[in-house]
Amino acid sequence: MLLQPFYDPAKTYEENYEQGPFGAFADGKVCVEEGKPKEEFLGRKVYSKFGIPAGPLVNGKFIKAAMEKGFDICVYKTVRTRAKKCNPWPNVLPVKVSGDLTLDAAARGLVIKKDFTEPLAITNSFGNPSFAPEVWQVDVADAVRWANQREGKFISGMIEGTRWDENFTEKDYINDWITVARLMNETKVHGIEANFSCPNEGNLVKRLLCYDIKQSQRIADAVKNEIGNTPLVIKVSYFESDEELRSMVNGLGKIVDGIAAINTISSAVYDEKGNQALPGGEWRLRSGICGAPVKWAGLEMTKRLKALRDELGMKFAIIGVGGVMSAADYYEYKNAGADAVMSATGAMWNPLLAQEIKQTINN
Repeated sequence: MLLQPFYDPAKTYEENYEQGPFGAFADGKVCVEEGKPKEEFLGRKVYSKFGIPAGPLVNGKFIKAAMEKGFDICVYKTVRTRAKKCNPWPNVLPVKVSGDLTLDAAARGLVIKKDFTEPLAITNSFGNPSFAPEVWQVDVADAVRWANQREGKFISGMIEGTRWDENFTEKDYINDWITVARLMNETKVHGIEANFSCPNEGNLVKRLLCYDIKQSQRIADAVKNEIGNTPLVIKVSYFESDEELRSMVNGLGKIVDGIAAINTISSAVYDEKGNQALPGGEWRLRSGICGAPVKWAGLEMTKRLKALRDELGMKFAIIGVGGVMSAADYYEYKNAGADAVMSATGAMWNPLLAQEIKQTINN
């Protein structure tokens, strides 16, 4: 059963930022943990290795509310070195998907539906907005101080380097990654996650950054050198090619402390009349799709990353993301080899998901 989402799709990003969170995240009830945290995630004790990835936790209020509901690992929504506006509302629309959203099905495009119903699949079309560092640094630091006063909590901050104008050189671009990493690290956050799964910064053609192995390696190396002992996770998308995935793990597996997969599966999205569903130019025809139908991709990536990690003798943590809607989904990821599991869409419409998972663990 879908509950009231803690991020309200009927409101703009700015309204959610100012007024949220909503639903159970606003009821003031706190999940009380028993005993000391016994699990460990990237060197820090947690009660469970389950949480919410970058996306719906748009500020510190959302982070605190999520942790009070039992989500022990929370990622602060992507930030940049300068302010960037959100894509026009709406950003989250329900879409019709039958079964798994395979790459072939995504290539054909999807049609929106009227209501958010199960099996839940949604658009994720925000454009990674960001407030200026003087706003988000204060907010992240406050959330970290709050978490440090409690046991078993882990806050990670998602960062993204940006080509701010056409005059940006390669050196400028790398330096922007270094700068945003430094700014995030100054908040004393427990971990930093680099968004390699959204920016179209790959070589030759507009491809996701994670598919440009050499560029990803340069950025990861520069960021890790900047943040030192702070754990670094990279967020990657689904790799269709085994050869490309092997190259990525070979190139980055010894630099980073963790690899999180997946983000979304991209598809063109139309209304029932065949028109572009999301307002804006042609650049907004496509959207990342989240929810139950992308679980297959996250599970497959988890298994493949685990196999490569074992084969190559590496130690990076695997964070499984995508289509986690229930406790059963959580265990599927754990059995596939995930060290930690995260849920965005599932958690949004079931703010009690972490507590449900903990009940099964304790039993």
